[in-house]
Amino acid sequence: MKKFLERIEDGEVLVGDGAMGTMLMERGLKPGDPPESFNLTHPEIVQEIASLYLDAGADIIQTNTFGGSPLKLSFYGFEGKTEEINRNGVRAVRVAINDRAYISGSCGPSGKFLKPYGDIEPDEMYRNFERQVRALIDASVDIICIETMTDLHEITLAIEATKTISPDTPVMATMTFDATPRGFYTIMGVSIKDASRGLERAGANIIGSNCGNGIENMIKIAKEFKQYTDLPIVIQSNAGIPEIHGTTTIYPETPDFTAKKARDLLSIGVSIIGGCCGTTPEHIKALRAMVDASHT
Repeated sequence: MKKFLERIEDGEVLVGDGAMGTMLMERGLKPGDPPESFNLTHPEIVQEIASLYLDAGADIIQTNTFGGSPLKLSFYGFEGKTEEINRNGVRAVRVAINDRAYISGSCGPSGKFLKPYGDIEPDEMYRNFERQVRALIDASVDIICIETMTDLHEITLAIEATKTISPDTPVMATMTFDATPRGFYTIMGVSIKDASRGLERAGANIIGSNCGNGIENMIKIAKEFKQYTDLPIVIQSNAGIPEIHGTTTIYPETPDFTAKKARDLLSIGVSIIGGCCGTTPEHIKALRAMVDASHT
């Protein structure tokens, strides 16, 4: 396959995959259990989900390692299995896709707060991400995706750890923003302007946003990123804001709605379009068709 960053630099729009957690819940993940546990107990289910996204047309398939850092795994007593969980997560995707897409090593927030908001020192946070990223890179991912972050200091440490371990591995870095009366901010008070400049300075290759918003807010977020950075932008929206119907959680944005609205992302100049919570292989299939139609 052509190198990932070369395709982006050539102006190609790539399609990411969709949700992992909601797909695992449909396949038996119990509430309160870490999704990453399936890398140990049910790798065939993780493979199946990767295959579904590949068949839907995704160019990039993420590993089931979002909560795979030792600090996050320590909530479940799994920190000692950090390497195995991350290695198995990469292997499950590789078995499913067989070099027909890029493998993106997913790294989410640690679940802990840096001082002064919490009790974690910066060097401990750095080592946390260093351990996870090293396991992912040793298993030969194509990309590291540091995602759903709200603290600019935390995501900066994760990017720096990645670039120290492997300067040539592309890093996608995304933050999650909430709409406020003053504009879009993370819950830690980071603006899109500060995120753009901070992520670029830290060494990320591609920056943007995932989670927390449906496609319409993500279009506004993408426009604002474009004001502040020349780096390629990645956008992965939820299928809307979840609605609770009895004991069922429904994500209201359909594949057709998402794909129709996502055309605006192309006109803004977004380089990677994928999905987050609530999106399914059908959403990715619709996005793939929309992206392909734009090139005909």
